[in-house]
Amino acid sequence: MLSNYQRLNNDVIKQKTVFLKKKEYTKEYIYKRYDHYGHSSTYISFLRLGFILGAIDLESLHNIKLLDVGYGNGDFLKCAQRYISSCYGFEINDYLIPKGCSFIDDIYKENFDIVCFFDVLEHFDDIYEIQNLKAQYICISVPECHYINDSWFENWHHRRPDEHLWHFNKLSLKNFMQEIGYRLICYSDVEDTIRKPINNLSNILTGMFIRC
Repeated sequence: MLSNYQRLNNDVIKQKTVFLKKKEYTKEYIYKRYDHYGHSSTYISFLRLGFILGAIDLESLHNIKLLDVGYGNGDFLKCAQRYISSCYGFEINDYLIPKGCSFIDDIYKENFDIVCFFDVLEHFDDIYEIQNLKAQYICISVPECHYINDSWFENWHHRRPDEHLWHFNKLSLKNFMQEIGYRLICYSDVEDTIRKPINNLSNILTGMFIRC
């Protein structure tokens, strides 16, 4: 294990110290990040939404409340509001939320049927904060850390010491979510349709969880 990382009992890999200045998530950074995907950002959003709707056990999407944490350019919320009656978003910068959706400044205050973390959880200072959510379902996508060896991890595209402070594989994400009271429904690498596997290894891990 690299010197600035530790593997927790649940198999999650945690960065001990942020040696570099932590990335500032400005509007310019968000624009650049999503401009990189271009039209694929919309395609990824529909893949995410399809995964969620295929996994959950809800008789109707009427009166459903969905929260997207870190909604970025809002593409996922634009897709979701076509099918889900009430869509909310939280973002740390001043990127405008899509019309028809509602911005919230406290993700732990209200009850939600579905809460989504797409490319977000690995940025949290403390991932255990999300145990305070009032949510029936949680959907998470993170870079999948296979940790073949120290050399692989050191050169891994998603090891970004100023941004990604936590790293997960299928087992560790399941273990972590169990710790905070959520049971795994299913996993998918659906985003790899667009974002592509790396060296024949799955790139993005997406999981759907339900409150126990």
